[in-house]
Amino acid sequence: MTKIAFVFPGQGSQTVGMGQEFVSNEPTCKEFYDEADKLLGIELSKLMLEGPQEELTLTYHAQPALLTTGVMIAEKLKQAGIKPDFTAGHSLGEYAALVTSGVMSFADGVQAVHNRGNYMNEAVPAGLGAMAAILGLDREALKQVTDEVSATGEVVQLANLNCPGQIVISGTAKGVEEASVKAKEAGAKRAIPLVVSGPFHSELMRPAANKLEAMLAEIEMHDADVPVIANVNAQPVTSKEAIPNLLVEQLYSPVLWEDSVRTLLDEGVDVFVECGPGKVLSGLVKKVDRKVKTYCVYDEATFEQVLEAAKEWA
Repeated sequence: MTKIAFVFPGQGSQTVGMGQEFVSNEPTCKEFYDEADKLLGIELSKLMLEGPQEELTLTYHAQPALLTTGVMIAEKLKQAGIKPDFTAGHSLGEYAALVTSGVMSFADGVQAVHNRGNYMNEAVPAGLGAMAAILGLDREALKQVTDEVSATGEVVQLANLNCPGQIVISGTAKGVEEASVKAKEAGAKRAIPLVVSGPFHSELMRPAANKLEAMLAEIEMHDADVPVIANVNAQPVTSKEAIPNLLVEQLYSPVLWEDSVRTLLDEGVDVFVECGPGKVLSGLVKKVDRKVKTYCVYDEATFEQVLEAAKEWA
C-alpha cells in the first residue's frame, strides 16, 4: 500500500504569484489568503499575488506567505481524497506540517510564523550574520571546520543538512567567511554565500528562541492526527507536549532534512508530495533516493498530475 508524505518548503521558495490559479478559481482556496490578511492586519495576499518580490522576501512576510499557500494546497489535496501518512517541513515548513497534521489551527500557525519572522529579524542586526551553502564536503569534515573556526570566537555551525553533498552553515559574517575558505581547503567543491536576512539555525538565534518559547506557550496544541517528522531529531512526533520544545530548539539547531527523508523512507513512504511554490524539496528528496516518486503541487496543472497519479496508488 502506498504511503504518502506531504512536505512543505521553507524560506527561499516564496515567489510572486504563489497560489494564483487556486485563489483565482476557487473561493475555498481564497478564504485562506483572506483569513491571513485579516489575522495579520496587512495585505499579505497582495504581496503574494502581486509583489514586489523584495517585500515578499522579508522574513516576517515570507513565513506566513509560505505557510498559507502550503496549508491551502494540502487541504485541497485532502479534500480530493489524497491524505498523508506523514508530514514534514523544512525549517519554517514544519509549521505548515503541524497545521496540516492538526497540531495547531491555521489561525495560530499564521500568527506564530509571522511573530517567529519578527523575532528572527530582531535577533541579529543586519550585516552581522550570514549563511553559506557548502557543496561536496561531508558533514563530519565540515563540522570539524566549523568547530575550528568557532574555537577562535566566531560563531559558525552546520545549519541545514539538506542532502548528500549539500550543507548550509550559519553564524557571524566573519565566521561563515572563514569557514567557507577552510571548507574549500578541506575539499569542498564550492562555497556559495546565501542572500538571507540572518544567521538562521545558529546559536545567534537564541534571543529569538526565548521569545518564541513564550509565544508558543500561549497557543493551544493537540496531538498530531498524522505524525510529523521534527527537524531537530528527524523522528516522528505526535505528542502536543513535545512539540513546543522541538520548535524552540529548531531555531538554533540544524535542520536535519536528509535524515528526515531517510526516516520517511524507513517508515515505508514511497510518494512525496511537495505542497507550495517551487521544487526545492523534491530535488533534495531525489538526491537522497533517486527511485522515490516526488510530486510538486503549486498550480492547477500539477494538482491534476497528482490526481491522475493517485489513481494507481492503492
